[in-house]
Amino acid sequence: MIKVGLVGCGRISKKHSEILGNNLVKGITLSAVCDIIEGKAKILGEKYKVGHYTCMHEMIRDNEIDLIVVLTESGNHAKHVIELAQYGKNIIVEKPMALTIDDADSMIEACQQNNCKLFVVKQNRFNNAVVELKDLLVNKKLGDIFLGTIRVRWSRDQKYYDQDSWRGTWKMDGGVLTNQASHHIDLLEWLLGPVDSVFAKSKTALVDIETEDTAVVILNFKNGALGVIEATTATRPKDLEGSVSVLGSKGTIVIGGFAVNKIETWNIVGQEQQNLDHLNENPKDVYGFGHIKYYNHVVDVLNGDAKILVDGFQGRKSIEIINAIYESIETEKEVFLRFKPNKCKLGDRL
Repeated sequence: MIKVGLVGCGRISKKHSEILGNNLVKGITLSAVCDIIEGKAKILGEKYKVGHYTCMHEMIRDNEIDLIVVLTESGNHAKHVIELAQYGKNIIVEKPMALTIDDADSMIEACQQNNCKLFVVKQNRFNNAVVELKDLLVNKKLGDIFLGTIRVRWSRDQKYYDQDSWRGTWKMDGGVLTNQASHHIDLLEWLLGPVDSVFAKSKTALVDIETEDTAVVILNFKNGALGVIEATTATRPKDLEGSVSVLGSKGTIVIGGFAVNKIETWNIVGQEQQNLDHLNENPKDVYGFGHIKYYNHVVDVLNGDAKILVDGFQGRKSIEIINAIYESIETEKEVFLRFKPNKCKLGDRL
């Protein structure tokens, strides 16, 4: 049995603790929880009858923990992963794995030096329709890909940002691109391949925060395809969609729903229309069902039955794209990847 310690008992911890605390995945269970705000840790600890702590180091010392799950503020992910790597335990970190490229590199290095695996949460890769689309692309069933698009049209009002002082700040969070759309940016890169350059515009439309709540991005992929990112948390009155579209010379696929969970279009040249109901999912929220599948994957990896799908190097790719996007927003210029951030405000420690 893989025993898990959760670090951070905020909003996303509910999803992780439900799965681990209720033993919804065979071979893995919740052992302890930690948050610097004792009340948050106590609520989860008492609910699932596990120890609760305000110090993550004390939690590790007091418990036989095999896997640490870091769910703290985005801007603290790097700091906490690097500190925890010293224990040689395998680590899961929620998205985004870090805010800066340098921090992502430091996390990867710390885990390598301490011989621990670093998993980055990208649960949408496990959605039924997404898995099928990836298989089509790997086997060239859609021909030459010339356009990929993601749309994140979600709703986050002022109350959401006011829940915690770090939300919507450059130092600790970033905006819709870093937070809500990071999963979809990862999907676009995973499906279409490496990005060559980006050009972006953004604005803060409906809430009072430092960062953006709305952005559009044009991407050039190394394979010659173009990409478009449309991301906003200013959709009103509720979440509308989280979607990905891929257009190729032999077909068009659109996966929509509000969590990349529902097939909207599945047209392939020379292929009769199939019954694809088995690929559709109906989750209750934007998190979807991917976390359960994600934890099944983690168990398989730790048991030696699978190769890790999203490690630190994979997680770093979307961080570099997001940093390039923010650099483009500030400079009002096209930014080529493999760059050194200069104007990007994300992760600003000043």
